[in-house]
Amino acid sequence: MTHLPALVTLLTVLLLFGTMWAVGHARGKYGIKAPATSGDPAFERAYRVQMNTLEQTVMFLPLLWLAANYGFSGWAGVAGLVWIVGRIWYAMAYLADAGKRGPGFTLGLIAWVAVLVMAAFGVGRAMLIG
Repeated sequence: MTHLPALVTLLTVLLLFGTMWAVGHARGKYGIKAPATSGDPAFERAYRVQMNTLEQTVMFLPLLWLAANYGFSGWAGVAGLVWIVGRIWYAMAYLADAGKRGPGFTLGLIAWVAVLVMAAFGVGRAMLIG
């Protein structure tokens, strides 16, 4: 369980690669030349999935490692796996129909809040104990 956050980090990198690939594929399929970020709605959905996943990752990974480092390695890893599942669900739903992205986003948000609470509690406890 202590290595679970590392596995989640690797899976997050693969998720980011997958969203990058989806955007590149959509660029080719719909003829969207860089640096354009608009055009066909299917391309725009792929682009938003990639950007939103990047935005979420920037907030998620530091919290994951803070929680893991301050006493919640196993639980942080479990929450991280839930976050990954939520992000994949979100991405697949958004690519198919933007209106159906909510449940996956919500699952990922719940996991993010869990690692936030663990990180805050762990850091706070460490500061109080000294």
